[in-house]
Amino acid sequence: MAVAAFFDVDGTLLARNSASLYMGHLRRTGQARRRDVARTLYYLVRYKFGLLDMERALGESLRFVDGKVERDLREDCTAWYARDVRRWIYPQMAALVDAHRAASHLPAIVTSATRYLAEPLGGDLGIGEYLVTRLVVRDGRFTGEVVRPVCYGAGKVHWARRFAEEHDVDLTASYFYTDSITDLPLLELVGHPRIVHPDPPLRRLARQRGWPVLRPRLGETASLPLAVVGAEG
Repeated sequence: MAVAAFFDVDGTLLARNSASLYMGHLRRTGQARRRDVARTLYYLVRYKFGLLDMERALGESLRFVDGKVERDLREDCTAWYARDVRRWIYPQMAALVDAHRAASHLPAIVTSATRYLAEPLGGDLGIGEYLVTRLVVRDGRFTGEVVRPVCYGAGKVHWARRFAEEHDVDLTASYFYTDSITDLPLLELVGHPRIVHPDPPLRRLARQRGWPVLRPRLGETASLPLAVVGAEG
């Protein structure tokens, strides 16, 4: 069976939260109001401590895209990624993706974000597999609906299991890199949990369970101090 290496995005592959970057882009381009920015910041704080009401946040997001042309949003997100996101990739995490690929592992992005972020990021990192929140598109426009379950919390377990079935992956031999306590269900499913710049609840749990904690830095290209691929916690 194959071994997968799952990578969360915000705080793991990226040094910044993509939602705040995207809201900044929307604000600069006149697509969002000040109160939209304030609401996003509120959600980000709650997410940081594992208190996010995902259904409420999702409802806000779906109202924003409802009826929009998918092609236009894709083009806008591609330009946003190139200008505002790419520079926040941790070089050491990119090297880890390469190390997993060299070990014949199957890398995959697992994120509550959509494909409109995951695809350009995966293109830069050489990752062709995406487990994302899927927005429904009909006749080229967003319907304001989402495919359930959302790829968040326990929803990531659903999509990881489906991915494992489709690709003959042994989850007990696989890896998952994340910074968030909201990803605990998937961390407990894989055989090799890997923690990256953890939020406070996950930092405490990682210490209790002896999970490896990685702290990559922007601008650093040297290997991470822990030989993660093939290493045990």
